[in-house]
Amino acid sequence: MTQYLDKAPTAGRRSRKAADPSAVKVIEVLIVGAGFAGLGSAIQLRRAGITDIAIVERGTEVGGTWRDNQYPGAACDIPSNLYSFSFAQNPAWTRGYSGSREILEYIRGLARDNALLPLIKFEHNVEALHFDGGEGVWTVTLTGREPIKARSVVMAQGPLSNAGFPNMRGIESFAGKKIHSARWDHSYDFSGKRVAVIGTGASAVQIIPELVKVADKVKVFQRTPGWVLPRLDFASPAWTKALFAKLPVSQTAVREAMYWIHESMALGMIWNTPMTRALEILGTRFRNAQVKDAWLRRQLTPDFKIGCKRVLMTNDYYPALQKPNCELISWPIANISEKGIRSVEGLEHQVDCIVFATGFEVSKNGTPFPVHGLGGRDLNAEWSGGAQAYKSVQVSGYPNLYFTFGPNSGPGHNSALVYMESQIDYIVRSIGKVARDKLKYIDIRADAQKTYNEGIQKRLAKTNWNSGCKSWYLSADGFNSTMYPGFATQFARQMADFRERDYRLV
Repeated sequence: MTQYLDKAPTAGRRSRKAADPSAVKVIEVLIVGAGFAGLGSAIQLRRAGITDIAIVERGTEVGGTWRDNQYPGAACDIPSNLYSFSFAQNPAWTRGYSGSREILEYIRGLARDNALLPLIKFEHNVEALHFDGGEGVWTVTLTGREPIKARSVVMAQGPLSNAGFPNMRGIESFAGKKIHSARWDHSYDFSGKRVAVIGTGASAVQIIPELVKVADKVKVFQRTPGWVLPRLDFASPAWTKALFAKLPVSQTAVREAMYWIHESMALGMIWNTPMTRALEILGTRFRNAQVKDAWLRRQLTPDFKIGCKRVLMTNDYYPALQKPNCELISWPIANISEKGIRSVEGLEHQVDCIVFATGFEVSKNGTPFPVHGLGGRDLNAEWSGGAQAYKSVQVSGYPNLYFTFGPNSGPGHNSALVYMESQIDYIVRSIGKVARDKLKYIDIRADAQKTYNEGIQKRLAKTNWNSGCKSWYLSADGFNSTMYPGFATQFARQMADFRERDYRLV
């Protein structure tokens, strides 16, 4: 990791007037969120010599989305050795694709092994951010607590942090149990229960096989079938764990191989190429092999290009749908009733519990809380037509504010942590420059941001994501502020290029 503060005797030291002892202390960096991005940012900032850091977390422990998503069957669809930080590899992964509990333990280990827990303020919920251009300081308003002032703020709360219930008529009238996949109630006993599952996305295809094992009846309400590919999962042999622990370079080599295999998948998932058709043939053959009933196969056949929506990696979903106590319902939902779900053909499906595997409220057209920049400008209003940023991490008019998984940084084929590491390195470099050069703030130029986003949207127009299907990648009017239209290698290359000429340095 480059030491960006090698010219500064002490991290964060500046030649400013003596502070008023009664004034609120201004910390160097405040990080919002103690999940992968927040902890990774703190680790790399410290390695660069920036130590005046605080992390605010609204929950009671670290983990982010992996703390919240502990539903039955929860697992990652990226191999364990790739879904981890390159600078903190874990030789002891128990499976090729780890479950959520093991990933959460890995995140806890990041906090523990890097002595980050003393930096974290738990049960601190951010309500608003406001930037004072005169002081070059962000004021962070917290629920029921004193505000915090910080020179720089890293927004690491993640896009998958707010559970989203669907806007369905009658949802409040249901008298039974309602459970969201990201807020699982482990005390509820599904044994002998009639259960409805709304959704057939990445969470649902993991939950349904587990529910079928214990519930009396499971009814799966499908809006759109997705492309399903096999997941090559396996238990990690003891010899590989021993090898990785004794010779870390061997694990790095395996990780590198996995990276390039996933990079090649971009040719089929992001753009419409011969590999797209090859992947569709693979998905079709997998479906034909696992689903024997012709009518069920037809119901499960997607009508869009692979990659347009998130590809589902599972070996268990199709077999679960064919169990005697499981039923796939493709009729649209008319409304939720007191006793269950009414579909448009007029049937009421009476159930004891409804599981909402309906995803998250991803901020594509706004911010999770009010953010006010230079001159009081409102980021929520500016993003109302679609979120935009410079290289996904900075927004003009909001100095010293940084995003992890900001606009157009979503991967469609590779590990999210590969993209995250590139963003973190860029953020550390920018924060390091502010500290090293004793700047008040650094602000991306509006023209540089505009040019960058025009290029991104032009490239997105040629991708499978923008080919006509509806997905959580797109806003209601079809604007794609979520995905990055290229290889992870390209993303890393752009993040490695820090262009001072694109900034206003104050």
